[in-house]
Amino acid sequence: MVLLIRYGEIHLKGLNRPYFEKLQRQAIKRALRSFEHAQVEKGQGRFYVLGLADEEIPRAMDAVAKVFGLHSVSPAVEIEKDMDAIRQGLCKLAEEYMRRKGLEEATFKVEATRSDKRFPLKSMQIAADTGGYLLQNIPGLTVDVHNPDFRVYIEVREQCYGYVDIIPCAGGMPQKSNGRAMLLLSGGIDSPVAGFSIAKRGVELNAVHYHSFPYTSEAAKQKVIDLAELVSAYAGRIHLHVVSFTDIQMQIYEKCPHEMLVLIMRRFMMRIAERLAQENGCKAVVTGESIGQVASQTLDSLVVTDDAVSMPVFRPLIGMDKLEIIEIAKKIGTYETSILPHEDCCTVFVPKHPQTHPVLDKIKEAERVLEIDRLVEEAVQSVERIIIG
Repeated sequence: MVLLIRYGEIHLKGLNRPYFEKLQRQAIKRALRSFEHAQVEKGQGRFYVLGLADEEIPRAMDAVAKVFGLHSVSPAVEIEKDMDAIRQGLCKLAEEYMRRKGLEEATFKVEATRSDKRFPLKSMQIAADTGGYLLQNIPGLTVDVHNPDFRVYIEVREQCYGYVDIIPCAGGMPQKSNGRAMLLLSGGIDSPVAGFSIAKRGVELNAVHYHSFPYTSEAAKQKVIDLAELVSAYAGRIHLHVVSFTDIQMQIYEKCPHEMLVLIMRRFMMRIAERLAQENGCKAVVTGESIGQVASQTLDSLVVTDDAVSMPVFRPLIGMDKLEIIEIAKKIGTYETSILPHEDCCTVFVPKHPQTHPVLDKIKEAERVLEIDRLVEEAVQSVERIIIG
């Protein structure tokens, strides 16, 4: 049994396609690094994974399905390039599928593709021939070309590959194909989804988390590490930077107007994220903000936040509502961890009446009482670095 892997957008990359295919192969190999004998080979328009034991196939497919840049994966059998072998191979696949599903009767359709134009029969001829053979040799089968119970596929490429199941993959672009960005990662629902979404476009993730010990617990910090591990299953290795943020929050609380606390805090977060991004070769900062979701995410508030940095700020979730974000979080497996009841720094010293329509000049005036450069430098120096994945 081999894994037959189809990839997506890199088909469109023209002369740059070999570069993207190389990155894609490396990403598949990283996802399968725990499988000692797995071999990843590149074929014409496909990748193949060889050397897996039958019992490893389900777990390997689950790992491959999370690799960005891939369209779908199928457990396939190699079949000799001979019509008799193809007929018998597809017959066996159909029988095994019906047995696995407990079907005594079913409708089916054969779909064939022929990349090797030297093969004597065309795709439609292969499908008609093998479909007739299955119909004659498997009791209980009938043909339905429009809405069959299952399909049997045959691809004539370097070798012939037969399969029944097609498992969707994550899509997007290959890991590390579009630069690096710094993700602000909290313990909430939104920021892991934002990291997933930007990484899906081939962006390599670094992440920064603000930890306010003793107001936030070690359990809250571990929750963020767990979230980073869940995202790294899709995004690849993540360098997580945990910043000690307590002193900054105390200074803001003691010296600044309380209605401005959240925005001034967010401006410090952005400054620190930008510094860490510059030190780690990141080209942008990424947040999980969505317009209007909370007071600090009104359009006026986002303008004030962005003013603190010169680096581009990407917000993949900017136009999504909460239910859309939750749906993605459930799909990628971060939701149950995100809703664990551990506080984060954004819940510390929250004012009763935060500003929703701040004026930038007034925010700047209010934060002048703070030693901004010193506080940012001390925060950067406090960083604990954790490699995830």
